[in-house]
Parts: sequence; C-alpha cells; structure tokens
Amino acid sequence: MSKNEFVCDCNVIHQDVVDKTLKNLPDFDTFYKLADFFKLLGDTTRAKILFSLDQNEMCVCDIANVLGMSKSSISHQLGILRRAGIVKCRKEGKEVYYMLDDDHVKRSFELGLEHIEHKK
Repeated sequence: MSKNEFVCDCNVIHQDVVDKTLKNLPDFDTFYKLADFFKLLGDTTRAKILFSLDQNEMCVCDIANVLGMSKSSISHQLGILRRAGIVKCRKEGKEVYYMLDDDHVKRSFELGLEHIEHKK
C-alpha cells in the first residue's frame, strides 16, 4: 500500500458539499462540549462504571464490588460523571442510587460498545 494512496490529489472543490457543511457547522462551544463528553468516556474506570449503570441503577457499594475498587474511588469518578451530566442519582433513605442521565448517554455508550464488539 502506497503512503499517498489516501491523499486527495485533485484541486476540485465541491462547493455544494462545502456550503451544506458550513451551514450546519455547530459553534465552537458545542465542539468543546462534545470533545469533553468523549474525554469523559475515554477513561477505563468511567467506562466500566457506565457499563455497570447501563445494566442497572446501582449504589456506590454495588459498583465498587463489581469493579473491585474502593467506594472512595468510585464516588470520585461518579462525582465527575454527575457534574458532567452523564449520570444522575436518587436518594432512597440512606442509600444513593446512580443511573445514566438519559437515553442519549445510554445510546452513545451502547453504540460505542457495539462498534467495538463489531470490530472484533
């Protein structure tokens, strides 16, 4: 395979495609937030937490048990995910249960996992 095999060697600009893309281009803040969203998912521990919460809503103790980690470590990561709007929680007596924030987060996580599994 040639190094330049995937380099476009033409000078044609498809103005209709360029114009359509520019018209739909989100603002900088949207891209910044999108990149942050994927950075948060890019941590192995947080990915495991999201997998756990994709299965069931869970308390910190349960997540810590599934992941074989301390409650303190899990709480720290859940705090990051909660502040970012990726997980939410509800309190029931003394227990706090965590869940994925909404269907967008659930679908994003599951689609990423599906992609990885598909490439195996």
